[in-house]
Amino acid sequence: MELSLLIVFWYGILHAFGPDHLTAIADFSIGKNKKKTLLITILFAIGHGFSLFLFAKLLQSVQISEEILAYGDIISATVIIGMGLYLLFMVATNRIQLKKHLHNGEEHTHIWFGKSHSHDDTIAKSSSFTMGLLMGAGGVRGMLVTLGAVGSGNVDFTMVGAFTAGVMLVFIGFGLVLLYFNNHFLGSLSNVRRAFTVAGVVSLLVGTNILLS
Repeated sequence: MELSLLIVFWYGILHAFGPDHLTAIADFSIGKNKKKTLLITILFAIGHGFSLFLFAKLLQSVQISEEILAYGDIISATVIIGMGLYLLFMVATNRIQLKKHLHNGEEHTHIWFGKSHSHDDTIAKSSSFTMGLLMGAGGVRGMLVTLGAVGSGNVDFTMVGAFTAGVMLVFIGFGLVLLYFNNHFLGSLSNVRRAFTVAGVVSLLVGTNILLS
């Protein structure tokens, strides 16, 4: 059993390195502070693991063709493309804002979308969890193949926990890289807009590549 969990954990690590997952993490984490970045990556990983668990359980009891399973990739690609279009729209309409201020003698930088500044990040949290859920559909085939290789192919919470832990390890590591980028390269509004433009274009390219492959 321990070997099976180790294999599933390793699959979670490899799965997390997919360009669509890292692109999604980047889209949500650019401009965020340490606490928000880590929370977003963790919620994305949890949503992703939970979604895979539900889909895998469903597919165990219902015989579904390979053509239908391919729609999972379409869902993932659509989510990524939609996020890219949204970021590019925010840049094009000048709806990305930046403000600096001193708090307890330390300079803080706040980046947000829209006209008014709000400290409420509930939308970002729920959106990252929801995106993790939606993109889980794209990893179902790989999960089932892995489960079939490690034994009976039955999905339980222990296996999903091992998978989610592997995904979370990579996402948190990538989130720390983005945090370094946020702290050292996003000190001006022009750099922030460039960063979101690049993130939007990369999202479109990654999503389009998934649809065409």
